Amino acid sequence: MKHCFIMLDYPALAAVSAVVREGSFERAADALGITPSAVSQRVRGLEERLGAVLIVRAQPCEPTEVGRALCAHFDQVRLLEADLVPHLNPQFGKGQAPLTLKIAINSDSLSTWFPEAAAQFIQATGTLIDLIVDDEAHTADRLRSGEVSAVITSDPEPIQGCSTIELGSLRYRACASPDFVARHFAEGIDQASLSKAPCLRFDRRDAVQSRWAAEFHGAKLSAPTHWVPSTQGFLDFAVRGLAWGMHPEPLALPYIAAGTLVELPPRQPLVVRLYWTVTRIQAGSLRSLTDAVRRVASTVLVPPG
Repeated sequence: MKHCFIMLDYPALAAVSAVVREGSFERAADALGITPSAVSQRVRGLEERLGAVLIVRAQPCEPTEVGRALCAHFDQVRLLEADLVPHLNPQFGKGQAPLTLKIAINSDSLSTWFPEAAAQFIQATGTLIDLIVDDEAHTADRLRSGEVSAVITSDPEPIQGCSTIELGSLRYRACASPDFVARHFAEGIDQASLSKAPCLRFDRRDAVQSRWAAEFHGAKLSAPTHWVPSTQGFLDFAVRGLAWGMHPEPLALPYIAAGTLVELPPRQPLVVRLYWTVTRIQAGSLRSLTDAVRRVASTVLVPPG
């Protein structure tokens, strides 16, 4: 069998990556320090050479499947090249943009423990972070597609070319304001009251409230719903007596202690296991980030087991 090896034009690949990252040829040109015409020529030249469209010209520009694969390859090359810089002539790294790691993360981790891990990593390495927020049950799909280098996920399913580490569990408390409980759950919590009491959901993928209703009350949740795609917004809506919802324990406990929120029976946390899944590329930046994530997660999450 014959194998075809393609020598990629990395300046052109950098242009493709910049357009995808920045969303337009004009912003990509600013990021690269060249003209929009030069960016367009590099992208078009690579497309002609490969015989494939790499970027869908829209607002914002989006990669095609081939374009996404090439951007993922370029990101991996940059990660490995960053480890070489200390061993090369000091002039080599001058003028290059700082390294950026792309990570997919769930909103509740971003609002609780992850910022400390990011701070420790960034302060130690100077690396930038590009976060994509998605439901923890779906972040792994971002890694499978090559869109990111690492994810916080609730999906333990192995991904080819990646390592998965169990971090621990984030616990959630079902809460509402005292006034809301008096109005909607005065007779207790059952299928009838849960079908009428307004609840919160982050987005259409958020099944935490439904899981709690089924696990603790054997109820199928079909209540009026406020869609609030914000962890802080969840708390604000609940405190104001607008709905009940599931809140990360590190954020909910101070409100419960202050009496502005009360926990719904049976006053038991719902547990969501979280994993760190990261590409196996032997890049120092990924190892450093993994160490920071594991270290901070061990202080906030419930340990595995």
